[in-house]
Amino acid sequence: MNAAFWALLAVIVIAVGVLAGPLGRYIAAVMDGRLPRGVRVAESAVLRLAGVDPAQEMGWAAYARALLVFNLLGVLAVYALQRLQAVLPLNPQHFGAVAPDSALNTAVSFVTNTNWQGYSGESTMSNLVQMAGLTVQNFLSAATGIAVAFALVRGFARRSSATIGNFWTDVTRITTLILLPISFVLAIALAARGVPQTLHADRVVTLRAPVSFQVPEVDARGNPVKNALGQPVMVASSATRQTLPLGPVASQEAIKELGTNGGGFYNANSAHPYENPDSLTDTLEIIAILLISAALCHTFGEAVGDRRQGWALLGAMALMLVVAMGFEAHFEAQGNPRLAALRVDQSAGNMEGKETRFGVPASAIFSAATTGTSTGAVNSMFDSDTPLGGMVPMVLMQLGEVAPGGVGTGLYGMLLVALMAVFVGGLMIGRTPEYVGKKIESFEMKMVSVGLLVSPLLALLGTAVAAVTAAGLAGLGNPGAHGFSEMLYAFTSAANNNGSAFAGLSANTPFYNLSLAVAMWFGRFVSIVAALAIAGSMAGKKRLAESSGTMPTHGGLFVGLLLGTVVLVAALTFLPALALGPVVEHLTLWGMH
Repeated sequence: MNAAFWALLAVIVIAVGVLAGPLGRYIAAVMDGRLPRGVRVAESAVLRLAGVDPAQEMGWAAYARALLVFNLLGVLAVYALQRLQAVLPLNPQHFGAVAPDSALNTAVSFVTNTNWQGYSGESTMSNLVQMAGLTVQNFLSAATGIAVAFALVRGFARRSSATIGNFWTDVTRITTLILLPISFVLAIALAARGVPQTLHADRVVTLRAPVSFQVPEVDARGNPVKNALGQPVMVASSATRQTLPLGPVASQEAIKELGTNGGGFYNANSAHPYENPDSLTDTLEIIAILLISAALCHTFGEAVGDRRQGWALLGAMALMLVVAMGFEAHFEAQGNPRLAALRVDQSAGNMEGKETRFGVPASAIFSAATTGTSTGAVNSMFDSDTPLGGMVPMVLMQLGEVAPGGVGTGLYGMLLVALMAVFVGGLMIGRTPEYVGKKIESFEMKMVSVGLLVSPLLALLGTAVAAVTAAGLAGLGNPGAHGFSEMLYAFTSAANNNGSAFAGLSANTPFYNLSLAVAMWFGRFVSIVAALAIAGSMAGKKRLAESSGTMPTHGGLFVGLLLGTVVLVAALTFLPALALGPVVEHLTLWGMH
């Protein structure tokens, strides 16, 4: 960690800290419907035109049904756009229909806010699919996550209520009054720095000199061909011309980061100079990734009438994220001992897979920010990280992505952790557990258990199946511990709705497309239904007055309890799997076997 790391970290912390408070209060006003009269009239007219009565609130079960139906329709729409792509307009590259299994995986991926991409965007998706399918779902999936956070916050804030809001009203307000305005400003800023925003066809240019290189040989399915030692077979290739892929990139990039979606217009994602041209855009994107998740903690404090509650949640989230950024920068600054033995200069750290315009410090901060949230965007290739450097983003996801987590998902995920921490703390001191004036009883703890354990179950079960089946092993580009890490990372990413990957795994196969789609869908919506059930239960309870016997949930002691709960759950669940992957690889790399 050098001066560049600390300077960039300070800029990001200060910027997010300054912006999150006012934005959080604004979001609280949107959540409560405290809007200008003209906005309320226009909103009511639009909703009534769609057959929705904005004054009619829902119980938690009705809210969950509306949410699930809405997202199922989103899957069908994105799937249809991909399958009909060849006959639809705004396809200047004349791309054909996307294969059924890949189309289903992508549809589920973008609807669940995962944005896992088993394809190269610039050579697969038309402008219409990128805009009407993927970018639209970037807005709607983010709005869905924030809507669930709204519902759970109302559950804690209300007293003896049978309702938690109206899903259709919430999604409309979140999209039009929060996500769209901020995304518009960010898109303009990115376009001003050189991010393309056009409907023109790709440009083909002639290189000043031919370029020779080697590429892995692939079979008809796009899987790498391996030799007798299990290593990829490389073939010589050369190029005299280059295609510059263009499209409506800035608009997708803005909501991709702001909504913690992560799906890139290009295969290289935010490492591509057209998505992330320079250090300024890189910093803006990191701030956008963290902004709404941090602001929602302030929203929670405002809603429950105690800002200290929001600060406690944000403090725990921020501490985990900053520590993870430090570890990532430290491990990547060490370089590779095998290269050091060959006297290769590694004074800049492990630069394999990293862009020289960012280097290790900015890459480390971006990596932690994007996996501490559910964004999954990358400005470097995780598969090229050192073993422990690659483990940091993996562990951030395995913590439940609550540092600070995705838009909405981070807040309701941390609130589930808070309920678990309060329950454990209550057991230790022999008192009935309470959180912000609401008693925590058996039903809430059952739902907390479901919400917290579904993602680890899906991640570990999916990895186990992939590790013992021919279809799962076929996509590996690397043998041994690193290959296991690639599979573990893929299912961890899918089950936690992150979307980043160890790119050495060829996942665009029927096995991975279908299995990862299952992990993404259930990892997203089982926890959402659990959170909504808790919201309904909490809303129906009375608010108890604080007394001398109430366990404080806003100080340093409670922050420590939150952190301990998060780490303990993840460590007990994932440590054996991590030992088989990145830990073994690290020991082998450093000659400790």
